[in-house]
Amino acid sequence: MTAMTDDTIPVTARAIHDEMIAFGSMTALLLIVPWTGIYPFFVMQAMCFALLACAFNLLIGYGGLLSFGHAMFLGTAGYVTGHALKVWGLSPELGILAGTAAAAGLGVITGLVAIRRQGIYFAMITLALSQLLYFIYLQAPFTHGEDGIQGIPQGYLFGLFNLANPTVLYYVILAGFLFGFLVIFRTINSPFGEVLKAIRENEPRSISLGYKTDQYKLLAYILSGTLAGFAGALKVFVAQNASLTDVEVAMSGQIVLMTLVGGLGTVFGPVVGAFVIIAMQQYLAGFGQWVTVIQGTVFVVCVLTFRRGVIGEIAHYFRRSL
Repeated sequence: MTAMTDDTIPVTARAIHDEMIAFGSMTALLLIVPWTGIYPFFVMQAMCFALLACAFNLLIGYGGLLSFGHAMFLGTAGYVTGHALKVWGLSPELGILAGTAAAAGLGVITGLVAIRRQGIYFAMITLALSQLLYFIYLQAPFTHGEDGIQGIPQGYLFGLFNLANPTVLYYVILAGFLFGFLVIFRTINSPFGEVLKAIRENEPRSISLGYKTDQYKLLAYILSGTLAGFAGALKVFVAQNASLTDVEVAMSGQIVLMTLVGGLGTVFGPVVGAFVIIAMQQYLAGFGQWVTVIQGTVFVVCVLTFRRGVIGEIAHYFRRSL
């Protein structure tokens, strides 16, 4: 099973069948959103954060590595993509590639440093690296400091699709989200993913079996950071700006919150968690700073009553893989 529960179920044909049905249902619901009257900006933003949370879940839920600095991948890709589009005049597809590549490079550099430690020390190193990048981006000329990069042009994807059209942009973001989601799904159901789960459960035993666990963890970290950067690159086209908000430590905390609310170590949990948190920010904005208090309350309630997360509890109750 791909969910972390007390009664772990091995990956079987039925488990894959359950997950494929859930994926088909999710895809169908997202496809009809533009025709339902739901605010598309909200859904596009939620899909970007859902992909970000899924990337983070790949690292912690299946690799057992807690990162407190995943926002640095989101923000780095956003800044590079925004700068590439506005200053360099690159096309949208090249801008996305540039931002994603920057996140991948950052993953290699920070991963080589962080992966040397385990547990809370790994988490603290990622936090420190994220804060270091925050202050670099605060002072770097190309980020425009606290003002950020504003008015980023959306352009034509592949010279054909006008991203200024909200409906076209929505389906491009949906395609990007589904692509990233399927990459993660394939990874956790591959031999590589099985080794990651073995390392998460018992690293000394994995080492005794001959696996070079540090290499597997580094690859998982780089892949997670790359996909988080891909989410950040897509988000630029939705918000049309890149700012320090995407790099600060509070964003990393929100990523953790989304994953835990939805269900740590589940396939669809981070998606649900992201939609819940973004919906709260969107529809409770009238409460001002009290939104943070409400989010904190929801988090406490989930930890106390739904310790497996929303999807984790559903999967456990029905004995299904979600």
